[in-house]
Amino acid sequence: MKAYLMYSNRDFQPGGDLPWGADTLIADLELKTLFATMAQGDAFLYDVARKAVMTSLCEPQQIRYRQDVLRDCVKNASAVRSLYGIAVEAIEIEKKSYFGFFNRYPAAILTTARSLMQSFIAVLMKVRTMADQASGRFHSEGFTRFFAMIQQELADDYFHTLDEHLKELRFRSGTLMSAALGKGNKGLAYVLRKPAQRDRNILKRLFDRKPASMTFHIAERDEAGARALSELEGHGLSLAADAVSQSAAHVLSFFRMLRAELGFYIGCLNLGNTLNARGHSFCYPEPVPANERHHVFEGLFDVCLALRLGGEIVPNDLAATDAGLFIVTGANEGGKSTFLRSIGLAQMMMQAGMMVGATSFEANVCASQFTHYKREEDASMTSGKFDEELVRMNEIAEHVAPNSIVLFNESFAATNEREGSEVARQIVLALLEKRVKVFFVTHMYQFSHGLHETMKTDAVFLRAERQEGGARTFRVSQGEPLETSYGEDLYAQIFKEDRTVSKDHGHTLFEAGSTSSAV
Repeated sequence: MKAYLMYSNRDFQPGGDLPWGADTLIADLELKTLFATMAQGDAFLYDVARKAVMTSLCEPQQIRYRQDVLRDCVKNASAVRSLYGIAVEAIEIEKKSYFGFFNRYPAAILTTARSLMQSFIAVLMKVRTMADQASGRFHSEGFTRFFAMIQQELADDYFHTLDEHLKELRFRSGTLMSAALGKGNKGLAYVLRKPAQRDRNILKRLFDRKPASMTFHIAERDEAGARALSELEGHGLSLAADAVSQSAAHVLSFFRMLRAELGFYIGCLNLGNTLNARGHSFCYPEPVPANERHHVFEGLFDVCLALRLGGEIVPNDLAATDAGLFIVTGANEGGKSTFLRSIGLAQMMMQAGMMVGATSFEANVCASQFTHYKREEDASMTSGKFDEELVRMNEIAEHVAPNSIVLFNESFAATNEREGSEVARQIVLALLEKRVKVFFVTHMYQFSHGLHETMKTDAVFLRAERQEGGARTFRVSQGEPLETSYGEDLYAQIFKEDRTVSKDHGHTLFEAGSTSSAV
């Protein structure tokens, strides 16, 4: 049995390695906040969310398939959580009998597997009951196929046959098997036999002639004989033990897969509930094929920032088609980095089949996503900061593929503006030539102005807004690069210009521009 709730044609694998650069992407986009909200303290849900988000879907139809399943989950949240609880219950049952599989005796293996299968019957019946009761309320392709599979595979005949087999495997009338003699009278070709059907007439069973047979008895203290008899029985039970244990493992793997796949949607429900509780809206994004260049959205906000702060977050709008380059300039502390992070988060969430923090969102899917952010000075570095930036860029270049997206945040500013601008310009043009979409936040006027003069059609230039007097709106809108980033606004905010002297707990504090002194 397969769930097929995450993919239309394959299973979701919660384990395994993440793509190259995943740790950097998680740090730069602050994705741990997203995972923690989805998990709500559950370590298993955290791992599932992390793997699902970091292994992006690259085909629009795959994204829509998962979105439809998510819509069903939102409409039937209680039923989905109950189904998830059933899967967890089955796994907990297995944990209590887990050690039986390590026993080397077939009889012990058979006993443990049989007991486990007997316990699974009750859980499987709960799944079947839920399929009968809730299937009419689910309309996505994933859930429709899932419930149809449950009703077909777990029919009444299945439970009746399974119960009969498990009763027979108790061998209450002893074990019947056949064998042949090989060289040296060693037994071979052991076959477990099904006992003949017992006659229901008690009188016939009492007075009918018994078939001829030979019987031997083992003394009570004959340990070697008992061991030999146990090994003889084990030869006959071996195939049956393997078959029953494989059946139990198959049922267990189904519940594990069901738990993992439903776990992703439980995480999405947790995230949606948290955003709703804080007054933030979200939407189901519209994915566009990778060979197009499309970025159109309204009310886009940084989900992780909203989750951390809990207050009102300023959203942004954009309508850009046929553009592969986005240059973001403007005032310091004006919201450029937050805007860039919202772009990366929305892309990741869309390609995971999730909701996006926006009123509406449309974008082309990307083969992969990378970030190149400025880093704080590291005393342990053996080379300069600019060299370190180039090394990281070289690593990205080795892994980037056509139709990927790269987010730059104040990159290549560790050297003088002329050199940094030229390096940035050549890297950006090389990426665009390989059909890589680029978002670049920068203060380098020579770099941004030069591209603005030469790229009139394939690029969009955005600028963080600044009101008269220096106030920041934290919105980003289209606008050509300016020579200044208005750093003096921050200076004036931090250092008052009234040239007054204030005292705090006996310590003298000199305001900016002050020429007086105090004793």
